[in-house]
Amino acid sequence: MAKLWAGRTSGEIDPAAESYNRSISFDKRMWREDITASVAHAKMLKKQGLIPAEAADRIVSGLWGIMEDIESGRLVIDSACEDIHSFVEAELTAREGEAGKMLHTARSRNDQVAQDLRLYLRGEGMETRKLVLDLITALMEKAYEEKATVMPGYTHLQRAQPVTFGHHLMAYAMMLSRDAGRLDDALRRMDESPIGACALAGTTYDTDRRFEAELLGFSAPMRNSLDAVSDRDYAVELLSALSLIMTHLSRFSEEIILWSSWEFRFISLSDAYSTGSSIMPQKKNPDMAELTRGKTGRVYGDLIALLTALKGIPLAYNKDMQEDKEAVFDAFDTVKAALTVFAPMISTMRVLRDNMRLAAQRGFINATDLADYLTCRGMPFRTAYKLVGEIVTYCSENGLTLEELGIEEYKKRSELFEQDLYAAIDIDTCCFKRTSLGGPTPESVDTQIAWLREKLGL
Repeated sequence: MAKLWAGRTSGEIDPAAESYNRSISFDKRMWREDITASVAHAKMLKKQGLIPAEAADRIVSGLWGIMEDIESGRLVIDSACEDIHSFVEAELTAREGEAGKMLHTARSRNDQVAQDLRLYLRGEGMETRKLVLDLITALMEKAYEEKATVMPGYTHLQRAQPVTFGHHLMAYAMMLSRDAGRLDDALRRMDESPIGACALAGTTYDTDRRFEAELLGFSAPMRNSLDAVSDRDYAVELLSALSLIMTHLSRFSEEIILWSSWEFRFISLSDAYSTGSSIMPQKKNPDMAELTRGKTGRVYGDLIALLTALKGIPLAYNKDMQEDKEAVFDAFDTVKAALTVFAPMISTMRVLRDNMRLAAQRGFINATDLADYLTCRGMPFRTAYKLVGEIVTYCSENGLTLEELGIEEYKKRSELFEQDLYAAIDIDTCCFKRTSLGGPTPESVDTQIAWLREKLGL
């Protein structure tokens, strides 16, 4: 197939170099965007009288025919073509003859590629945002179910203070809501059309860039032609947002892996999101969470790859920029796959409430409340702190919780202890009396859910 750039050169290059230069293996996924953008370009050319109306109509009809044939499978994208743009143009010319050759009037592959990529990533960003909202919804539903399920809260992976499982889940919902906001920000900033910038310096043709931008759903054309063809900030921003999504999913995955282990036994994952061992029949492995944790580094690598590719190239377009697509395509594929699995994994997991409660009780996370009990009865806090520490040591050595220690043992250590101490150190009481804004109470979880639903329009 003749190269689009044949003329200045023969168009014949070494086969190894041609293979090295070819991008259709990965940019072919933009076929729909390339056809859609080309239709808009043909309509603009017709409106401005830059090509005959009949030729423009034939181009548009031919392009829709190509789209229909690719969708139906009647037309297979030729992997021998240099890129998806040359494939579509060659197929159009084969079908429509001289009219097809008019499509590239007032357009360069530089602004064409930039336009196609923006269109494609806009769709990917919107789809990913929806998947993020699906996961937030799953988290809120599970948090509502578990808003009164007491569990240990941790610092340094040591049991610290009582929280509810619903409260814990809502922490991830809040993180993901910021991820949705970052995608919104990136999509808003990329809402400009580069088409019409041509190779780098615009064109002498009387084009209407605003008309073409509006046809493609962009708010405005980009205002500098050099920037239009060389900008990939939006791809970096999207990759950054995707990297943070994976950071949050990876942290969550780590906890799911811990919680589903025999050492914790806080949750049990559905068999649909677990695997077994080829040799150990007792095993139930949280492979989906482990894969998500592992794939996080892959998305980080995509971000660094693009930043590195961009860091040293002068204006305007350079072939280095062909490296943008594989990185950002891979990142979106990875994040969407993770989100698609994550939401139902959360919805179907079984919460082992008794084990969570027992861990909270045996972690002595109500010790501060016991010290406060004594302080409220006149004992200096430091004295109470030391005494409760001694009681915790005794209970630990004798396999008891603070609730299980008899009143006689308490009174041996201080006459300030009365029967009402058990109500004061009840795990539910210790958790649910933390009524400060954003705390772990069931009412607070309800408030967080309502606030997030309103904020995100869910």
